[in-house]
Amino acid sequence: MLSFLAIGFAIGVVTCIPIGVANVAVIDAAYRHDLARAIMVGLGGAIADGIYSCLGIFGVGPFLESYPDVPFILYGVSGAALFVYGLFIVRSQPMSLAIDPDAPPLSRKHHLRDGLVTGLAATLLNPSAVVTWVVIVGSYATGIDRLQSTAWVIGIVVGSFVWFVVAAYLANHGKRLLSGKAFWMTRIAGIFVIGYGLFSVGRAIKYFAAQL
Repeated sequence: MLSFLAIGFAIGVVTCIPIGVANVAVIDAAYRHDLARAIMVGLGGAIADGIYSCLGIFGVGPFLESYPDVPFILYGVSGAALFVYGLFIVRSQPMSLAIDPDAPPLSRKHHLRDGLVTGLAATLLNPSAVVTWVVIVGSYATGIDRLQSTAWVIGIVVGSFVWFVVAAYLANHGKRLLSGKAFWMTRIAGIFVIGYGLFSVGRAIKYFAAQL
Protein backbone atom coordinates (compact mmCIF):
# COMPACT_ATOMS: atom_id res chain seq x y z
CA MET A 1 0.00 0.00 0.00
CA LEU A 2 2.73 2.46 1.00
CA SER A 3 4.76 1.51 -2.04
CA PHE A 4 1.87 2.43 -4.34
CA LEU A 5 1.44 5.74 -2.52
CA ALA A 6 5.14 6.43 -3.03
CA ILE A 7 5.01 5.46 -6.71
CA GLY A 8 1.96 7.67 -7.24
CA PHE A 9 3.66 10.56 -5.44
CA ALA A 10 6.73 10.23 -7.64
CA ILE A 11 4.60 10.08 -10.81
CA GLY A 12 2.63 13.14 -9.70
CA VAL A 13 5.80 15.18 -9.17
CA VAL A 14 7.65 14.03 -12.29
CA THR A 15 4.73 14.55 -14.69
CA CYS A 16 4.22 18.10 -13.41
CA ILE A 17 7.84 19.22 -13.76
CA PRO A 18 7.71 20.03 -17.51
CA ILE A 19 6.22 23.49 -18.10
CA GLY A 20 2.58 22.93 -18.97
CA VAL A 21 -0.72 24.77 -18.81
CA ALA A 22 -1.29 24.07 -15.11
CA ASN A 23 2.18 25.35 -14.23
CA VAL A 24 1.50 28.48 -16.28
CA ALA A 25 -1.79 29.01 -14.45
CA VAL A 26 -0.03 28.71 -11.07
CA ILE A 27 2.69 31.16 -12.12
CA ASP A 28 0.13 33.59 -13.53
CA ALA A 29 -1.88 33.50 -10.28
CA ALA A 30 1.25 34.13 -8.22
CA TYR A 31 2.29 37.12 -10.34
CA ARG A 32 -1.12 38.75 -10.75
CA HIS A 33 -2.63 37.89 -7.38
CA ASP A 34 -0.98 36.29 -4.36
CA LEU A 35 0.52 33.07 -3.03
CA ALA A 36 -2.78 31.80 -1.59
CA ARG A 37 -4.50 32.14 -4.97
CA ALA A 38 -1.60 30.35 -6.70
CA ILE A 39 -1.77 27.48 -4.20
CA MET A 40 -5.51 27.11 -4.84
CA VAL A 41 -4.83 26.97 -8.57
CA GLY A 42 -2.32 24.21 -7.84
CA LEU A 43 -4.89 22.36 -5.73
CA GLY A 44 -7.35 22.51 -8.62
CA GLY A 45 -4.70 21.17 -10.98
CA ALA A 46 -3.85 18.33 -8.59
CA ILE A 47 -7.53 17.38 -8.22
CA ALA A 48 -7.89 17.34 -12.01
CA ASP A 49 -4.80 15.12 -12.25
CA GLY A 50 -6.52 12.79 -9.81
CA ILE A 51 -9.69 12.75 -11.91
CA TYR A 52 -7.83 11.88 -15.10
CA SER A 53 -5.64 9.27 -13.41
CA CYS A 54 -8.81 7.66 -12.01
CA LEU A 55 -10.26 7.51 -15.52
CA GLY A 56 -7.09 5.95 -16.84
CA ILE A 57 -6.56 3.46 -14.04
CA PHE A 58 -10.19 2.37 -13.83
CA GLY A 59 -10.66 1.62 -17.50
CA VAL A 60 -11.35 4.63 -19.76
CA GLY A 61 -7.97 4.26 -21.48
CA PRO A 62 -9.01 1.12 -23.42
CA PHE A 63 -12.22 2.90 -24.47
CA LEU A 64 -10.24 5.77 -25.98
CA GLU A 65 -7.93 3.32 -27.73
CA SER A 66 -11.00 1.72 -29.31
CA TYR A 67 -12.19 5.10 -30.63
CA PRO A 68 -9.06 6.86 -31.94
CA ASP A 69 -11.06 9.89 -33.15
CA VAL A 70 -12.05 10.88 -29.60
CA PRO A 71 -8.61 12.12 -28.42
CA PHE A 72 -8.31 14.34 -31.50
CA ILE A 73 -11.77 15.79 -30.93
CA LEU A 74 -10.55 16.60 -27.42
CA TYR A 75 -7.42 18.17 -28.90
CA GLY A 76 -9.53 20.49 -31.05
CA VAL A 77 -12.04 21.53 -28.39
CA SER A 78 -9.54 21.94 -25.59
CA GLY A 79 -7.05 23.68 -27.90
CA ALA A 80 -9.63 26.33 -28.73
CA ALA A 81 -10.39 26.78 -25.02
CA LEU A 82 -6.68 27.12 -24.21
CA PHE A 83 -6.29 29.70 -26.98
CA VAL A 84 -9.01 31.84 -25.40
CA TYR A 85 -7.47 31.37 -21.94
CA GLY A 86 -4.09 32.47 -23.28
CA LEU A 87 -5.62 35.61 -24.75
CA PHE A 88 -7.16 36.36 -21.37
CA ILE A 89 -3.76 36.07 -19.68
CA VAL A 90 -2.06 38.32 -22.26
CA ARG A 91 -4.76 40.99 -22.08
CA SER A 92 -5.17 40.95 -18.30
CA GLN A 93 -3.74 43.55 -15.98
CA PRO A 94 -0.05 42.96 -15.25
CA MET A 95 -0.37 42.69 -11.47
CA SER A 96 -3.68 43.12 -9.76
CA LEU A 97 -3.71 44.00 -6.11
CA ALA A 98 -3.76 40.97 -3.89
CA ILE A 99 -6.86 40.46 -1.80
CA ASP A 100 -6.35 42.00 1.62
CA PRO A 101 -6.34 39.31 4.34
CA ASP A 102 -8.61 41.64 6.31
CA ALA A 103 -11.12 41.82 3.46
CA PRO A 104 -14.65 40.49 4.07
CA PRO A 105 -14.67 36.66 4.28
CA LEU A 106 -17.02 36.34 1.27
CA SER A 107 -14.63 38.33 -0.95
CA ARG A 108 -11.63 36.26 0.03
CA LYS A 109 -13.62 33.05 -0.33
CA HIS A 110 -14.52 33.98 -3.93
CA HIS A 111 -10.89 34.91 -4.61
CA LEU A 112 -9.68 31.46 -3.55
CA ARG A 113 -12.59 29.62 -5.17
CA ASP A 114 -11.83 31.25 -8.52
CA GLY A 115 -8.25 30.01 -8.18
CA LEU A 116 -9.46 26.45 -7.59
CA VAL A 117 -11.73 26.60 -10.64
CA THR A 118 -8.90 27.98 -12.77
CA GLY A 119 -6.62 25.12 -11.74
CA LEU A 120 -9.28 22.53 -12.52
CA ALA A 121 -9.98 24.02 -15.93
CA ALA A 122 -6.29 24.42 -16.81
CA THR A 123 -5.74 20.68 -16.46
CA LEU A 124 -9.12 19.32 -17.53
CA LEU A 125 -8.91 21.30 -20.79
CA ASN A 126 -5.31 20.25 -21.44
CA PRO A 127 -5.23 17.51 -24.12
CA SER A 128 -1.78 16.31 -23.05
CA ALA A 129 -3.20 15.59 -19.59
CA VAL A 130 -5.77 13.29 -21.20
CA VAL A 131 -3.04 11.39 -23.00
CA THR A 132 -0.70 11.26 -19.99
CA TRP A 133 -3.16 10.13 -17.34
CA VAL A 134 -5.84 8.26 -19.26
CA VAL A 135 -3.80 6.41 -21.86
CA ILE A 136 -0.20 6.14 -20.63
CA VAL A 137 -0.65 5.88 -16.85
CA GLY A 138 -3.77 3.75 -17.27
CA SER A 139 -1.85 1.23 -19.34
CA TYR A 140 0.74 0.79 -16.56
CA ALA A 141 -1.96 0.30 -13.93
CA THR A 142 -3.32 -2.93 -15.37
CA GLY A 143 -3.25 -5.92 -13.05
CA ILE A 144 -3.42 -4.08 -9.73
CA ASP A 145 -6.41 -4.27 -7.38
CA ARG A 146 -8.77 -1.47 -6.48
CA LEU A 147 -7.11 -0.64 -3.16
CA GLN A 148 -3.70 -0.36 -4.80
CA SER A 149 -5.17 1.76 -7.59
CA THR A 150 -6.75 4.10 -5.03
CA ALA A 151 -3.41 4.45 -3.24
CA TRP A 152 -1.78 5.24 -6.58
CA VAL A 153 -4.32 7.98 -7.34
CA ILE A 154 -3.93 9.53 -3.86
CA GLY A 155 -0.17 9.56 -4.33
CA ILE A 156 -0.52 11.24 -7.72
CA VAL A 157 -2.76 13.97 -6.29
CA VAL A 158 -0.44 14.64 -3.35
CA GLY A 159 2.66 14.63 -5.56
CA SER A 160 1.10 17.00 -8.07
CA PHE A 161 -0.06 19.35 -5.32
CA VAL A 162 3.36 19.41 -3.65
CA TRP A 163 4.98 20.34 -6.96
CA PHE A 164 2.45 23.11 -7.62
CA VAL A 165 2.98 24.53 -4.12
CA VAL A 166 6.72 24.68 -4.82
CA ALA A 167 6.06 26.36 -8.19
CA ALA A 168 3.68 28.85 -6.53
CA TYR A 169 6.25 29.75 -3.87
CA LEU A 170 9.05 30.20 -6.42
CA ALA A 171 6.85 32.33 -8.67
CA ASN A 172 5.70 34.49 -5.76
CA HIS A 173 9.31 34.94 -4.64
CA GLY A 174 10.35 35.79 -8.20
CA LYS A 175 7.63 38.41 -8.39
CA ARG A 176 9.17 40.23 -5.46
CA LEU A 177 12.65 40.07 -7.00
CA LEU A 178 11.55 41.26 -10.45
CA SER A 179 9.26 43.96 -9.08
CA GLY A 180 7.89 46.08 -11.95
CA LYS A 181 9.23 43.74 -14.64
CA ALA A 182 7.16 40.82 -13.39
CA PHE A 183 4.28 41.54 -15.79
CA TRP A 184 6.43 40.22 -18.63
CA MET A 185 6.26 36.79 -17.06
CA THR A 186 2.48 36.72 -17.38
CA ARG A 187 2.71 37.92 -20.99
CA ILE A 188 5.18 35.15 -21.83
CA ALA A 189 3.00 32.61 -20.04
CA GLY A 190 -0.05 33.76 -22.01
CA ILE A 191 1.82 33.49 -25.31
CA PHE A 192 2.88 29.95 -24.37
CA VAL A 193 -0.74 28.93 -23.72
CA ILE A 194 -1.91 30.52 -27.00
CA GLY A 195 0.78 28.64 -28.91
CA TYR A 196 -0.09 25.39 -27.19
CA GLY A 197 -3.77 25.86 -27.96
CA LEU A 198 -3.05 26.53 -31.63
CA PHE A 199 -0.78 23.48 -31.76
CA SER A 200 -3.57 21.30 -30.36
CA VAL A 201 -6.14 22.65 -32.81
CA GLY A 202 -3.68 22.18 -35.67
CA ARG A 203 -3.04 18.61 -34.60
CA ALA A 204 -6.76 17.86 -34.67
CA ILE A 205 -7.22 19.51 -38.07
CA LYS A 206 -4.28 17.56 -39.52
CA TYR A 207 -5.68 14.27 -38.23
CA PHE A 208 -9.20 14.75 -39.58
CA ALA A 209 -7.92 16.16 -42.90
CA ALA A 210 -5.95 12.94 -43.36
CA GLN A 211 -9.18 10.96 -42.92
CA LEU A 212 -10.85 12.65 -45.89
